[in-house]
Amino acid sequence: MIVLVTGGTGFIGSNLVRCLLGAGASVRVLDDLSTGRQENLDGLNGGLDIVVGDVRDGELLASVVRGTEVVYHLAALPSVARSIADPVATHDVNATGTLKVLLSARDAGARRVVYASSSSVYGDTPTLPKHEGMPVAPLSPYAASKLAGEAYCRSFTRSFSLETVALRFFNVFGPRQDPASQYAAVIPRFVNQVLQGESPTVFGDGEQSRDFTYIGNVVQACVLAAEAAAEASGRAMNVGFGRRTTLLELIQILGRIVGREIEPAFAPPRPGDVRDSLADISMAERLIGYRPLMDLRGGLTETVEWFERARRRIAVPARSMEEGER
Repeated sequence: MIVLVTGGTGFIGSNLVRCLLGAGASVRVLDDLSTGRQENLDGLNGGLDIVVGDVRDGELLASVVRGTEVVYHLAALPSVARSIADPVATHDVNATGTLKVLLSARDAGARRVVYASSSSVYGDTPTLPKHEGMPVAPLSPYAASKLAGEAYCRSFTRSFSLETVALRFFNVFGPRQDPASQYAAVIPRFVNQVLQGESPTVFGDGEQSRDFTYIGNVVQACVLAAEAAAEASGRAMNVGFGRRTTLLELIQILGRIVGREIEPAFAPPRPGDVRDSLADISMAERLIGYRPLMDLRGGLTETVEWFERARRRIAVPARSMEEGER
């Protein structure tokens, strides 16, 4: 089977690509490398074809979608903060880009598109857990652009019989997530600061909560969504762990993993951030057979270990060069 992963050099995409190749699929990756990194796919060869390009390029899309059975559409400009700084770019990539992917998949005869949406579409409504039957209320241009992509997916299923499944990811974390970006998610940023001996920066009082979801669970959901029965097509569903954790609790767990007490540094809250988030995952359980395989503590442990190994890989060449200079 040939599949296309847009955004395949990014955090979620590169982990998905590794899983798909391990399962024997032939994988094409389309990525403009604006937020992804080609080294995320280092060491992979057989069955992998990487194309550098933009999802808004219709001609390029037509060539890379041709012959594929499933399109995993993960390419996006991430981050609430980025979307507030540049809402037009966010809309252009996330909404217009999704429309062009759907058009190309329809024209090429692809069987299904799995679309990466976001829990941010729910906004800051007080109802917990968030379930798919509740009204959506995006607070940021990023959230609005993701919701627009969902609407396009649903419309293509109903208008053109293109199978689509939209997955609303809740606070994904794990190996290969970039901690250096100014738009870095909270867990890679915290882990990086802790491993450098710094105090993790908490925006607000730290009592805000998130449904932190390990990357392995998200990859599993993507694969399940591609193979699920027709009942799942045209639907948007939550993918989370199903429990929420405050940022202060997260710091305590990190402290237990690294074996020392960690004191946070507090900063003013950021505009557009949601206060609390928790997924009702019963629809994904019913329609695609999703069950989280890794809990928060286990996922954090694997993430910390990966970041430690990555830091050692970076440090070794630097030491070797210094020794050579001596």
